[in-house]
Amino acid sequence: MRTVLITGASRGIGRQAAFDFLEAGYNVVANYNNTSINEAEYLPYKDHVVFIKADVADYSQVQKMFSDANDRFGSIDVVINNAAVTYQGLLSQMEEKDWDKLMDTNLKSLFNVCKHAIPSMVNNKKGHIINISSMWGITGASCEVAYSASKAAVIGFTKALAKELAPSNILVNCIAPGIINTDMNKKFTKNELEEMIPLGKMGECKDITDMMLYLANEKTSFITGQVFSINGGTVI
Repeated sequence: MRTVLITGASRGIGRQAAFDFLEAGYNVVANYNNTSINEAEYLPYKDHVVFIKADVADYSQVQKMFSDANDRFGSIDVVINNAAVTYQGLLSQMEEKDWDKLMDTNLKSLFNVCKHAIPSMVNNKKGHIINISSMWGITGASCEVAYSASKAAVIGFTKALAKELAPSNILVNCIAPGIINTDMNKKFTKNELEEMIPLGKMGECKDITDMMLYLANEKTSFITGQVFSINGGTVI
């Protein structure tokens, strides 16, 4: 049985991913930090899921997370770097601490997680790494300069790491969601958001997790270094 580690699995896309991968027959390492996980929801899967609280921006906490995960399920076959925070407001009014927190969570976390995932994948000569960017990492968003910059960096990270790990048969890809029906977008009205989308509707978490499952499948063996922007036509 293959094992997937999902960061930021307590809500939104990460939570949906945890359930979908369990349904697909994976062992799941569900990482969370600030928002707790309702473990009772996972009782039907209790033998195949472990919940690990860790700040993925903290190297030592990630190191322990991998140690605990390996003790439970063995090596990690699939990594999904999903944890992220956002900041909305003018860059000129952003505090340095907010910039640092966003960059540490959205970008440094990829280094921390991949650093600990790669050795066993190289040893096994296989593995899948899926990084979650954003359509704003492709096109940029006003009043989300830091977020856009971090998500653009995720794309660059993905492409470079894909080339680096290809000789070891490790596939590294990126998903860049558009406007998805999650807590992150609750501050806007549904009409406001849907007017921006050519398809006239917000995406659902399952739209993203279906692509995760496809990219994580062992039969998906010739796709690496790619960015899949699932955005309803907002960015083409």
